[in-house]
Amino acid sequence: MADPEPSAVSLPQVLDQEIKCLSKQEKSLLGSVAAIKTLASILQGCYGPYGRLKFLVTSQGKTVCTGYAATILGALELEHPAAQLLREAAQTQAENSGDGTTFVVLLAGALLEQAEVMVRAGLPHSRVREAYAMATNEALKILPTLVVCSLDSLEDPTWALRSAVYTHSLSHPEYLAKLVTQACHDSRDPDGSFNPERLAVCSLPGASLGDSSLIPGLAVYGAPCGKITVVLGGAKVALYSCPFGPASPHTPAAAHLTCPEDLINYKKGEEMMASMLVTQLAAKGINVVVVWGQINEISLLHADQHGIMVVQAKSKQQVVQLSHVMGITMLPFLMPPLVAGQCLKVYTKEMALGLAVIFEWDCLLAPAFTVILRGSTAEGLKGAEQAVHHAISAYAQLSQDPRLLPGAGATELALAKKLSELGSQLEGANGPGILAFARALRSLPVILAENAGMQGADVLAQLQAHHQAGNTVMGVGDEGTINVTQEGVFDPFIVKTRGLRVAADVVLELVTVDDILIAKKSGEYIHPKDRNSESDNLKQHPTSLNNN
Repeated sequence: MADPEPSAVSLPQVLDQEIKCLSKQEKSLLGSVAAIKTLASILQGCYGPYGRLKFLVTSQGKTVCTGYAATILGALELEHPAAQLLREAAQTQAENSGDGTTFVVLLAGALLEQAEVMVRAGLPHSRVREAYAMATNEALKILPTLVVCSLDSLEDPTWALRSAVYTHSLSHPEYLAKLVTQACHDSRDPDGSFNPERLAVCSLPGASLGDSSLIPGLAVYGAPCGKITVVLGGAKVALYSCPFGPASPHTPAAAHLTCPEDLINYKKGEEMMASMLVTQLAAKGINVVVVWGQINEISLLHADQHGIMVVQAKSKQQVVQLSHVMGITMLPFLMPPLVAGQCLKVYTKEMALGLAVIFEWDCLLAPAFTVILRGSTAEGLKGAEQAVHHAISAYAQLSQDPRLLPGAGATELALAKKLSELGSQLEGANGPGILAFARALRSLPVILAENAGMQGADVLAQLQAHHQAGNTVMGVGDEGTINVTQEGVFDPFIVKTRGLRVAADVVLELVTVDDILIAKKSGEYIHPKDRNSESDNLKQHPTSLNNN
């Protein structure tokens, strides 16, 4: 007679007994799987062009509506080490490739879920790791054979960037793709190489996204501090990472004043120093100064007298970007530069994040460009800005490796098909491991279909039928299956390869973890009576960690 199924009341006790029967390594894996699955479930709804947005409440209490996986991961407070490890890997993927963040998290979650099934079935962790490592190597060998086209150096890449834009912006994707293509093409170096630092993206509320434009210049968030707000007819620029005024000593110092005359002389000396510094700048022809630091009022007054525009930047990173574009050095002290940066004109413009200073060149000689995005809503501008950054990253990746893979889940299904054929032919533990890797890959098109509002199982069945018939370019569309080559939906080869390798590396590391050790906080007080008991426990349990 079969054992009766446990009731809802006795289920916790049954599960607790099952967990007690597991080894320490199995318990560690189950904890990692639960943490990774929770993280994957958070980002699952953001995957693909029909991914949904989420209201993200930051630690400062600010509410942000976003569907960008890198932003969500950066704001989450994660405690489990496995989730933290996966977040670091996904953020590395975003920094290096600009895309594939959600892909890494979802694939790692699916692989760990399949690993849990194999471990519960009695397969040792070492064999699971060996099988997954073999499957990863085979997948990386198969990927080059799935390349459908390669972008020629003289070819218009708009069609290749369209899918990157469409992932983040449902409004005017064709126009944005053409705008990014023009910006990337115009900002290339004379030798044909592409540097993303020569491009900036700014949002300007009002009008519609179709009114976005490209200006031959660079926008730096900041504001002019004096009376000079516009420089026309040629600007000579100096950049500083120090306060605009006389240098202040870092050592503690105090001025000893014994009479009113000493105070007057002290003020006169400060004014003379400020006047001398500004006069030296004016003698070099400097008429625009960008400062990342405080502004001295006396120095600013002298700058107005010499017709020098003083800009206080909000971001040091943008000042560094401006120094790269102009080919000049950002100086740590207020002194005349050996070489001044040059541009056609400098003026201010109100943007979504505040006032910005535009450094503009002649269109034919501009070393940098800024994409000015227009929109009626703040959320629409955020989505468009993410779409443009995504497209710029895709262009940079295509500049390194112009090969393209079929998108919309077609590559994952083609990989799963070839791995399944390989796994069914192998004997031993490697066969089931490779088949599990293939099942994990098939879960990604299902998520794409579900986010598009379709039944994932039905769409997967249709796609598998196409792929079994040899149509390996069939992927998930908005109303069923589509031919990705005809629709122009592609994934950069280098992004997909890096994402697959990063997800597999995380899983291979987590599968071999057998315990989680938590060190004591630094500086934690231990009572003398507790030290003897701790030493006894350490003798009985040598694996415990004591970090004073």
